[in-house]
Amino acid sequence: MIHSKLLDNKNNNLVCSDNLYKGACIKIKNSNKTFQVIGINAGKKICWVREWPFARNSKKTFALEISQITLQIFCSNQFSE
Repeated sequence: MIHSKLLDNKNNNLVCSDNLYKGACIKIKNSNKTFQVIGINAGKKICWVREWPFARNSKKTFALEISQITLQIFCSNQFSE
């Protein structure tokens, strides 16, 4: 999947987590930043994400409800130093 808009137009939420995968880049509510999915627990409807592109020395990840994802996008090849 290269570009996927997985939005519920009524609520602006991700509709189907079946298309979400480890490594996908996403946008989330209340942020203009891009994040990368690094883990998924579909049963609990959460995923773990980190900011993309990520700094090599940074290990900041956080859990996120899948419903907070607004857009799945293509990950660029840009890297932070």
